Amino acid sequence: MSAIRLLVLGAVRMHRRAHGYQVRGDLEYWGAHEWSNAKPGSIYHALKQMAKQGLLHAHEIAPSTVGGPPRIEYEITAKGTEEYFRLLREALTTYDQKGDMKTAAVGFVVDLPRAEAVALLKERTRRIEEWRGSVLEHYVPEEGPEQLGHIGEIMNMWVHTADSEAEWTQGLIERIEGGAYTFADEGDPFVGVLAEGQENPYATGERHPEDDR
Repeated sequence: MSAIRLLVLGAVRMHRRAHGYQVRGDLEYWGAHEWSNAKPGSIYHALKQMAKQGLLHAHEIAPSTVGGPPRIEYEITAKGTEEYFRLLREALTTYDQKGDMKTAAVGFVVDLPRAEAVALLKERTRRIEEWRGSVLEHYVPEEGPEQLGHIGEIMNMWVHTADSEAEWTQGLIERIEGGAYTFADEGDPFVGVLAEGQENPYATGERHPEDDR
């Protein structure tokens, strides 16, 4: 799975319509350039590719500020909405060693109904336990990592990571079940994107040729 697809679709969906520089600004505001490969080139490429795939609709709205091709605003399509929720549900339940999909999914979890979010996170816990069990077929934590030489430290790390992940997931489930946060159809959602013209305190300041598109 690509975190870029989920992040870009989610950002466009939040705005209803957004130009590429807005999407880039949102992702930098979320710090996605630090925990994923959400670099400017990747973001603009994803927008164009998903427009070609019918996940986004590209609206030509005005001439570029530098006199080039028309500026483009993107709007998520019905197909794109379906793909967004597919990626979100998959990211919430899948356990692996990479954190970008998990981080993106947590950022969008309130787009789901509360009960569904809990159910998906419980499935995540089950998969973590299943994955941990597969490690224990080859490694016994009680005997320590030394039993496998220094390579045992890798499996030791895997087990500790899985345990930490399971504990965090269970805590999140309990907070959601306890009424934390506003989920789909429960009221006004938390606004996690920059308003038009709002300064981004986390902007990288790196210029890209597509910024004026």
